[in-house]
Amino acid sequence: MADTKREIERKYEGPAADGGTGMPDLSGVPGVAGVVDKGVAELDATYYDTPDQRLAAASLTLRRRTGGDDAGWHLKLPVSEGVRDEIQAPLSDTVPRAISGLVRSRVRDAELVPLVRLRSARDIRHLVDDSGTLLAEVSLDRVRADRLGGKGTAAWTEIEVELADDGDPAFLDKVEKKLRKAGLNRSAASSKLAKALEVTGKRAGKSSGKPAPEKKPVTAGDHVLAYLHAQYDAIVELDPAVRRDLPDSVHSMRVATRRMRSTFRSYGKILDRAVTDPIGDELKWLAGELGVDRDQEVLTERLTESLGGLPRTLLSGPVRTRLRTWANARRGGSRRRLIAVLDGKRYLALLTALDALVTDPPLLKAAGGDPAKAIAKAVRKDFGKVSDLVEQALDRPPGTDRDHAMHEARKKAKRTRYAAEAAAPALGTPAAGLVKSMKSLQGLLGDHQDSVMTRDALRELAALAHAAGENSFTYGVLYGREEQRAAEAEAALPGAWETIEAQTAV
Repeated sequence: MADTKREIERKYEGPAADGGTGMPDLSGVPGVAGVVDKGVAELDATYYDTPDQRLAAASLTLRRRTGGDDAGWHLKLPVSEGVRDEIQAPLSDTVPRAISGLVRSRVRDAELVPLVRLRSARDIRHLVDDSGTLLAEVSLDRVRADRLGGKGTAAWTEIEVELADDGDPAFLDKVEKKLRKAGLNRSAASSKLAKALEVTGKRAGKSSGKPAPEKKPVTAGDHVLAYLHAQYDAIVELDPAVRRDLPDSVHSMRVATRRMRSTFRSYGKILDRAVTDPIGDELKWLAGELGVDRDQEVLTERLTESLGGLPRTLLSGPVRTRLRTWANARRGGSRRRLIAVLDGKRYLALLTALDALVTDPPLLKAAGGDPAKAIAKAVRKDFGKVSDLVEQALDRPPGTDRDHAMHEARKKAKRTRYAAEAAAPALGTPAAGLVKSMKSLQGLLGDHQDSVMTRDALRELAALAHAAGENSFTYGVLYGREEQRAAEAEAALPGAWETIEAQTAV
């Protein structure tokens, strides 16, 4: 098992630290009632990475550390500047599975090898308030770094300030003010490992895969590739969050796969579809696997919200218990399936194919053209398809055929939105306006489709309740309300579409 700890810390360096003058006096920091000496801990950490430093390039650190009160394996994942999630697992001879999966999207088939050894003498102080509650831990670390393989050594001293759990980040500003007065400044390196790599040998670049182009997009191909790079990076970066079941991670990863696939289809005159179509098929597969979990999440949230809005007089039988049992059973299975997918060879092969695609894109002749022409033409074509599908939906009577037509229009609205997102840096306001319009249309049509799916779920729940001898009245009430929501969406579509057509300028 692995535990997670949110780590908010800052590192400082400067003559006051390197000169060996010891820990600055922090007793005068506002809010600090006492500075408690916790002694010196001897820490010995070996950092692991691929030979080409893929983890370091993505600002991830993986170490096996002994000494101190948290010996074990530690994986640190960046959240924002100065904030990381530390995944901890017990000591073992090899990287624990609970951690190795979280770096799989980076490491893939490469081997994790010991890269750097850091030995630190950590002189620890606890800053506490007048009730003895910990505010922050401050340590003066005397560090020796050895690049394994005899490639270099270095030594330095730094001060690290780590906020207590659930502490106010503003407290760190007060400590920093005191440290600056003592001659210390924020460390230029984001971590001890980053500094060790800088001073003991060559360090990897910034990107986890092949670096995205840094030049400003000029051609149509440049703009499309910039958008593809962003989606590729999102898929790789969201992988650990999906495995950890963090909020919205599955949805965000699914959207990234859809954006990339839509880009292939919308910009088939810029990217060779003979190359992108097979990859698009694999992205569709991945989106479907992600959707098993996400669709269940959406259904459960919608049903729970609907139940919460019902008067008590309309609640008959153990409806909430039935919903929880149904949701947990389906979600448990979908979670296990999803993790198996992320651990599988097919997903790994897809990541490798995407890496190759963004590294050596299959550009066609139109990619070198003026984005105002090539990109705008593709966006207009997609918008025309949305228009046709909306008109078809409006022409059908209420029922299954209209439900299907509205769902198809919704999918095409998504594709047009994503095409417009890719086009926005090149086309400016008109494309940005289309993104907004398609998002609005997508929301309307999406609510309608959610109602269709929710009614299917309610029929299933009612059947389960009936088989168990439970009252199914409430499911019928909810079904009727979902029918009304769908009818309202259908009634709103003509006016919404008329407004969108009037505002579209691409």
